[in-house]
Order: sequence, then C-alpha cells, then structure tokens
Amino acid sequence: MNNGMVRLLVVDDEPIIGKRLRQVFSKMGFEIETYTEATAAMAAMAAKPFDIVVTDLKMDGMDGMEVLRRVRIMNPHTQVIIITGYASSETAELARRQGVFEFLAKPFRLDDLKQVIVRALEYQRGVH
Repeated sequence: MNNGMVRLLVVDDEPIIGKRLRQVFSKMGFEIETYTEATAAMAAMAAKPFDIVVTDLKMDGMDGMEVLRRVRIMNPHTQVIIITGYASSETAELARRQGVFEFLAKPFRLDDLKQVIVRALEYQRGVH
C-alpha cells in the first residue's frame, strides 16, 4: 500500500504506547507524531492536519471523547481510532455516534491496529 506520507497522530498518556507505535508505523512509511498530553496534540493537529488520529480514551485533562469532538470540528476527514483499557458498550456507542472510526480495547495486537488504520485510510480515500 502506498501511504503517500500518511500523517498519524498518537495521543496516549502512557509514553511506551507512543514509542511502540512510532517504531512500527514509521517503519511502514507513516509520518507519525506522538503525544502524552492531548492539548499539545490538538495544537499539532491545528497546525497541520493528520490523516489518522489514534487516541487513548482515559487521560488526565482532555479525554479521548473530547479529542474525537475537536478533531471532527478541525478536520472532518481525519479518521479517529480510540484505544482503551476501559471499553464499555455505552462508551463505544457514544463514540460511534460522534463519528469514531473504530473503538479498540487494550490490550490489542499491533496487527489489529494496523488493519484498522489501513481500513480507515481506504475509507477516507473512498475505497470501500
């Protein structure tokens, strides 16, 4: 798949998650930025839009649902994937109503996240 420098934003308050995803997705040819703090991530998003945002749900300050809302306002074409160790069907449903692309429960396999990101890019490019 030609990613044409796909921009990927990762927001997770656990630094190891961002570090691990940076290793995997930069090898795949993605341009990736990782943040442990959502406010800084949203400033980066405002400066230069990302194609895909992967955000944790539970974080201090701004949570993943607020990240989702802000991304939808800033750039409706950006696909948002929420990852969480606190998955509930109510939260997943609320996220879907607000336009989340996928809701992935932690711990997840990296291959699962890769597949979701590829699907999100295909969806974004109208290849569904």
